Amino acid sequence: MSAAPAVPHHIAIVMDGNGRWATRRFLPRVAGHKQGVESLRRCVKACADRGVGVLTVFAFSSENWNRPVEEVSGLMELMVGALAREVPKLKEDGVQLHFVGERGGLSDKMVGGLLQAEAATAQNHRLVLNVCFNYGGRWDIARAAAELARRGEPLTEASLDRAMALAHVPDPDLFIRTGGEQRLSNFLLWQSAYAELFFSDKLWPEFDEKALDEAIAAFQNRERRFGKTSAQLNASPTDRQIA
Repeated sequence: MSAAPAVPHHIAIVMDGNGRWATRRFLPRVAGHKQGVESLRRCVKACADRGVGVLTVFAFSSENWNRPVEEVSGLMELMVGALAREVPKLKEDGVQLHFVGERGGLSDKMVGGLLQAEAATAQNHRLVLNVCFNYGGRWDIARAAAELARRGEPLTEASLDRAMALAHVPDPDLFIRTGGEQRLSNFLLWQSAYAELFFSDKLWPEFDEKALDEAIAAFQNRERRFGKTSAQLNASPTDRQIA
């Protein structure tokens, strides 16, 4: 078996289960999202400590607008508050922040906060943190194709890849979804073509450093073939020359 990297360079996470975590404790769903911010804080630090280069998280999908009004309003307020609290610490810790998603439907105040957060951390290089907010994988592909058409560029796999919202980072190596569900939910559909998938039964507020290490350990035991056979990957340099 070919050796996988000791640590995946790029980890993507669907942070699922905040609402169920709160409901099981007879709390409002927004309380689960607040606890989810704490879990994200732990995860960012853990990834940086383990040498992960890129962490991409699904914070709010384009379909989440269909949730109850009070929950969506609570999420918006939580995002604004989290920006004010977390950005100085992220800047201090060397985290470069990017917000990925459609900003057209967001308030001017929120858009301004996203831009300020990105500018404040632009010079950091320890860890790239992509927060996908008002994002959808199909939106991403359609937007990239429309941009190429606007420029008059040919639509190819390579040109589309360069126009995607995460073109500033390599594709994910490890795709984690918490909460026990086993689906992509319209997250990084293009970029996850060869990502290793890991589904955790833990709800996102319960996903701690130990759970992250379990996912990384599972990744390390996978054979990443990228369309090749095991024999091709395991062939010695001499065998490849003879072939």
